[in-house]
Amino acid sequence: MKFDESSHLPLFEQVAQQIEAAILSDAFPEASQIPSTTEISKQFQINPATVLKGMNLLVDKAIIEKKRGIGVFVKQGAKKIIQEEKRTYFFNQEISQLIEEAKRLDITLSELITKIESGY
Repeated sequence: MKFDESSHLPLFEQVAQQIEAAILSDAFPEASQIPSTTEISKQFQINPATVLKGMNLLVDKAIIEKKRGIGVFVKQGAKKIIQEEKRTYFFNQEISQLIEEAKRLDITLSELITKIESGY
């Protein structure tokens, strides 16, 4: 995990994003236990309340679950939830911006498709 204190993104959101990235890369597979709030806060020298706030974002999104007295675990289906969220963002934000910029530059649809296919 890497955290950027100069980022515009609050640290607790970075915690959530880093855990999501670890789930997507299978560093934290579904049903596996992830490091505790205390472990993460000690390892990265982050306030435990900040780590907890980031983890609670993921609990609210049904990506991780806390099992009292046992630990925090990646929920079944978490990877799919994250992928769907990121796909939606990609299509609604990134692709929309790409299309707008292509239109501004008078890039035709066929040129754009050809370029995408050549790089895919």
